[in-house]
Parts: sequence; C-alpha cells; structure tokens
Amino acid sequence: MHRAHLNKDLKLRKILRSLDEVVLEQRSKIYLRLCGSIVSQQLSTKVAAVLYHRFLNLYGGKEPTITQILRTPQTSFHSIGFSKAKSAYVHHVCDFFAANRITDRKLAAMSDKEVITLLTQIKGVGRWTAEMILIFTLAREDVFPVDDLGIQNAMIQLYNLTETDKKKRKEKLLSIAEKWSPYRSYASLYLWNWKDSTGARI
Repeated sequence: MHRAHLNKDLKLRKILRSLDEVVLEQRSKIYLRLCGSIVSQQLSTKVAAVLYHRFLNLYGGKEPTITQILRTPQTSFHSIGFSKAKSAYVHHVCDFFAANRITDRKLAAMSDKEVITLLTQIKGVGRWTAEMILIFTLAREDVFPVDDLGIQNAMIQLYNLTETDKKKRKEKLLSIAEKWSPYRSYASLYLWNWKDSTGARI
C-alpha cells in the first residue's frame, strides 16, 4: 500500500524500481534502543556496532535492565570507548525512564508528537534521536527526519535542489515530503537505502 502511494511522486518512483520493499518492525525495551541510538550518534554504523557489542558484553552478552545499567559506573562505559558525555547520557536515559515509570506500552499509546516531547526532556536526546525511536522501535509510519544529513543529501540529489539557504532548503524538503504522508517513514527508509546501495545514482 505504501509503495503505491509513494509511486505517485515521479522522482521517488525512479529509485523505488531498484529497491526492495522495506518494513517497519516494533521492538521492545525502548530504553535500551534509546541508549543504542545515543551510542551511535556521530559514528559510522560499523563503529557504533562495535561499541554496542562491548556494551552488551558488560552484561554477559545479554540485554541489561534499567537497574543493571544504573548500577554500572559511568567509568565502565568510558573504559569500553564511550565518550564521557555518552557515558553520562546512558544513565540519564535510564534515570528518566525509572523516575517517570515509562514503559513500552506507555510510549506506544502516545502520539508521535507526545513521544518527541517526552523523550527530548532527557539530556543527550534530541529530536533526531527521538525520531529514530519512532521509526525503528515504535514502527511509526509517518515520520520525516528532515534534519538527517543522509536524507537531506539524497533529496538534494534526487530533486536537483540548488537552494543554499538552510532555512529555505529545509522548507523545500518538508514541502516535498508532505506529499508522501502518511508514509513518510517508508520514504525515508527508501532514501537511506538508495544512498547506501547505489551511491545515489539514478
């Protein structure tokens, strides 16, 4: 259903022809996915995966509970390669979830806007990180992470955008993406895959 809708955009249709269909899957333990997103910020996928593997090894290779993470000294995170800031942010996430009794069920019942408003109260969690949780953990279908550099670069090339003013360019990207609603998350996944698999060539 989402591909039929996205195919109405003739530019986007060009790249959909060469891409496999994407799916959105709900995942549990949102606090842990949030910690993982923080670890991956400003890192390559490969480096982030190595750090996350080291993180799990602190707990015998198993996914830790909030309590286990909070009982782990920040120096332990720093010793496996986390920056001091990220070591602190991981604790901030778990502190916030514990103090506010946030559960997967509670977050799943919230609107996209409510999730973003809630999660961005945590130090170290910005809008982009909250949007990644919406797409990759809560499987929300209509999220457009306009500030994601990969999305921006893909759209600039695909739509031949020449606008150099950042504010005007962002407005243009949002305008283009509006036609993809209510499936903007899927469109974003296709744009990421296109960039990764083909180097953004049509």
